[in-house]
Amino acid sequence: MVTMKRVVVGVTGGIACYKVCDVVSLLYQKGFDVTVVMTESARKFVQPFTFQTLSHEKVYTDLFDEGAYDPSHIYLADRADLLLIAPATANILAKIAVGLADDLLSTCVLALKAPLMIAPSMNDNMWAHPTVRANLATLAARGAMCVAPEVGYLACDRVGAGRLPEPATIVAAVEKFLGPGPGRALAQGQK
Repeated sequence: MVTMKRVVVGVTGGIACYKVCDVVSLLYQKGFDVTVVMTESARKFVQPFTFQTLSHEKVYTDLFDEGAYDPSHIYLADRADLLLIAPATANILAKIAVGLADDLLSTCVLALKAPLMIAPSMNDNMWAHPTVRANLATLAARGAMCVAPEVGYLACDRVGAGRLPEPATIVAAVEKFLGPGPGRALAQGQK
């Protein structure tokens, strides 16, 4: 029996979070067990129902879920084989570099024993800022893996470094670390 690897995908509030819909879909299709945690800002760009549909799992959005018996941040951190944050905004990089835990995603990071992978995405000036670079170095020193952003057209109407890597690139990084997913059988009648 094949055991599916569990990937918790943290989605933060950058415009590139629409591309993470494809990341979640590809991970699911490849046979990974995918659970999404969204920040409040991420929900301004993509609705949780979109990720729920693509992952076939509940989407977690609130640190204080009154309907849950177990603390969600512990449950999610304990069940992860990998926590992938995409897009990893400058804000979330700063929060996790200093250990700030003021929402579900940042609290999950502090409770995490599994590896952390980040896929940064931001404006090119932000990407080059010394504080962002220092935060990335801090996270790398702690073992976080980084799927580096690409150079390309940015939402700010410029071309530069900071563009979220393509979904296939992010999924390839996950598979390089966790191994290939076992795949999913296509539904009857699909080819």
